[in-house]
Amino acid sequence: MATPPFPIAYQQELPAVPDWLNKGDNAWQMTASTLVGIQSMPGLLIIYASIVKKKWAVNSAFMVLYAFAAVLICWVLVCYRMAFGDQLLPFWGKGAPALGQKYLVGRARVPESTHEVDGQTVTTEPFYAMATLVYFQFTFAAITLILLAGSVLGRMNIRAWMAFVPLWLMFSYTVGAFSLWGGGFLYQWGVIDYSGGYVIHVSSGIAGLTAAYWVGPRLKSDKERFPPNNVLLMLAGAGLLWMGWSGFNGGAPYAAHIASSIAILNTNVAAATSLLVWTCLDVIFFGKPSVIGAVQGMMTGLVCITPGAGLVQSWAAIVMGILSGSIPWVTMMILHKKCSLLQQVDDTLAVFHTHAVTGLLGGLLTGLFAEPQLCKLTLPEPTRGAFYGGKGGVQFLKQIVGALFVIAWNLVSTTIILLAIRIFIPLRMPEEQLAIGDDAVHGEEAYALWGDGEKYDPRKHGWHGSSYSEDIAPSPYVNGARGVTINL
Repeated sequence: MATPPFPIAYQQELPAVPDWLNKGDNAWQMTASTLVGIQSMPGLLIIYASIVKKKWAVNSAFMVLYAFAAVLICWVLVCYRMAFGDQLLPFWGKGAPALGQKYLVGRARVPESTHEVDGQTVTTEPFYAMATLVYFQFTFAAITLILLAGSVLGRMNIRAWMAFVPLWLMFSYTVGAFSLWGGGFLYQWGVIDYSGGYVIHVSSGIAGLTAAYWVGPRLKSDKERFPPNNVLLMLAGAGLLWMGWSGFNGGAPYAAHIASSIAILNTNVAAATSLLVWTCLDVIFFGKPSVIGAVQGMMTGLVCITPGAGLVQSWAAIVMGILSGSIPWVTMMILHKKCSLLQQVDDTLAVFHTHAVTGLLGGLLTGLFAEPQLCKLTLPEPTRGAFYGGKGGVQFLKQIVGALFVIAWNLVSTTIILLAIRIFIPLRMPEEQLAIGDDAVHGEEAYALWGDGEKYDPRKHGWHGSSYSEDIAPSPYVNGARGVTINL
């Protein structure tokens, strides 16, 4: 019996292994998808639940949980092909389901990415199934909504949030994704957004600030004193977010090749640099390092490198980390307090600074530092940053125009969506729910501090003579888990 030329595991005749399937690329892309998914579930869920006051832990976590599930269903029903399907308008694709077997088992393809390279027509066609690409891009869409939620924690009506998520995904996110990634006019013009500096971070930051304006502020007592309920748990979530970013930027080239390696190294270098710079600034100006500040510095480094992770040299990643650890620090700690407009908007987790400002910074720095040889590895056309001469100055201008489009679209679309929702559902919780928190909104609380979910009763538990001076607010809500309700 003749020996087959290749081991059976590597033969292409197997029914599930068509000749265009690269098992390594497919395995890496699914791994990257999982890493990005973990950034949201449970990464950001843990961060949000632990960084807010105890009274808002459940509500903040639920906003993440709902968004992740709702985005997935909307994504496969219509939104994926609005972002990566056939063109409807220069900035928008035709909506259609991504559920059919024939569609999902075929080779992945971004139809409107077709462009001319050296006289040949080239289209983005990764070496794996469409199902892999659909899920990978879903994780990006989901984390964008979840980042946006950070601006409105602690007061947005949960019913309004449930309506907002699918509408914003459909009418805002898909526009940016198609324009920059799906073959829209900014993609064809040559604006660089390697892995979402504009599509994800500028979008979530601008939309978050806009939503915070229309929803209104938290209670005065919450805004003035909003301590995290579990700093160590917050660090665990931050660790998941940082490690998951290797899939975020490493999966952007749609393949397991050199650009992925460069992107992952640069991502971690920039994050570490930014964290250290932010921490040093905290020590210099406030006399002590802040754990929350370190997490913010980590976040800004990750965001800043995202639009150019696989396109810049590693020394440039350090420069970007230095700038992302200092410029957003200045805008958050100094400029925010001097700007009357920003003072009027209650952006709970400062998403505007950590994502909009930093995403814009990263996009502009990519226009400066994009290295020509690295650009050849992933970009459809020869590209270089202004630092490398030639037509690099034009690229920097393109980055500015691309950012302006994303900012304007998110500002307008988010406003229209929220005003439309407000006709039917109040955007802000009632005052009674704002005063009580999770127990009023969900009938559940994060921690049962008295026995096995037992409500605190001063007649039973006493505390007479205790120095504890906080007011205990009796709750009229009888359903769900029980815990002590404290007006902190």
